[in-house]
Amino acid sequence: MNTHERLVTDQRDLTSEPFDTRTHLRHARQQAEARGYDEFFIVDVDSHHYENEASTEIASYVRNDVLRNEILYQGISRKGITTGFGQYQDLGGRLTRYPNRKKEAVPETPHRDVTLMRRWMDAMGVDVACMFPTPLLNLGLSPRVDLEVELAFGYNRWLCERVLSQDRRLKSMLYLPFNDPEACPKIIEEFGDHEGVIGFMVTTTRYKGVYDNAYLRTYRMLEERGLPLGFHTGLGGQEPGLSTAANRFLVLHALGFAWHNMVHLSNWVINGLPERFPKLNVMWIEAGLAWIPFLMQRLDNEYMMRSSDAPLLKKKPSEYMRDMFYTSQPMEMVDNREALELTFKMMGAESQLLYSSDYPHWDMDLPSTIYDLPFLSETAKRNILGGNAARLFGLEPELSGWKKERQQQKQEAVAV
Repeated sequence: MNTHERLVTDQRDLTSEPFDTRTHLRHARQQAEARGYDEFFIVDVDSHHYENEASTEIASYVRNDVLRNEILYQGISRKGITTGFGQYQDLGGRLTRYPNRKKEAVPETPHRDVTLMRRWMDAMGVDVACMFPTPLLNLGLSPRVDLEVELAFGYNRWLCERVLSQDRRLKSMLYLPFNDPEACPKIIEEFGDHEGVIGFMVTTTRYKGVYDNAYLRTYRMLEERGLPLGFHTGLGGQEPGLSTAANRFLVLHALGFAWHNMVHLSNWVINGLPERFPKLNVMWIEAGLAWIPFLMQRLDNEYMMRSSDAPLLKKKPSEYMRDMFYTSQPMEMVDNREALELTFKMMGAESQLLYSSDYPHWDMDLPSTIYDLPFLSETAKRNILGGNAARLFGLEPELSGWKKERQQQKQEAVAV
């Protein structure tokens, strides 16, 4: 059991009694109260739900009759939840929330996903959460472009109507079916103004180049609407070097998540897209942080020797990278604070880093991962935990849940 699991779970065997997120995360709640999270706004910009648990509902929003029946018949699967191209990810059953959360009792209303999201958010002290799918993150590798498009529309319609509309604390950057450049603007047109939509997301486990002119309309639409574009990485594993040479999931996970964002970010910068779309905010999600200084140094070095390969650039690649946004999870180097502090400095973390938990996945990070860093000022901590996200997405910094109650109690105590 890793450090995070010791923080968030009881030592008793939770498989012997009904699972409840609030019990499972009661230590996280104690931690949140002890650190005074009720004093400031916290945004989780990368959390997940398992949309495959609602595959029947999502299928009803798919307009293609054949594909709708296909989804109804076989559901929505995810290779990476139990096996990742032959690499086991389930940690031998040590994470009880994976199998048991399906049995968690919830009221009939609101939607099950709304209740489960509220429970973990309240426990961690999170006021607003951006939720992403899980199985669908692998959809970019599917050879069936029609399936990606239909599922993207169906999932986005379902998420907007059945989940986001029920709680203003829940947000999402909606899935773009990037394998079909013509479908992406249609997604933005249909959902760009919907309640709870704060941007759009491309999964980077795919092989389409972000520099292709076919995507320029998509980028321009997002820039004009002031909607950020997020690139969410994933396990991947179909590349020969990863799928055949790596004999442990640990290796696949360590390299795969960083690799896909590194490839697409490099192409984004070197092909001059920051110059072509200077007002488009771009965010790189769930690749951790250790790769950022490496890529800054590597690209700068190559650029100084071969600037002719990047004629649109007006400054070094690292300078464009410092204008981008990044999510914190999984934050590496917790045992090497000097390296982590340098990473924060190189990337301009105080204004460009956004907290993410990646809950409910096995390698999730609590807000304390940021809050407990000794080299951060109080202002920097609050920026990373919520202020930067509020600025980027135009969120109203409103406290929620038990935080309001504690604030009210403090006000009453002062009045007395």
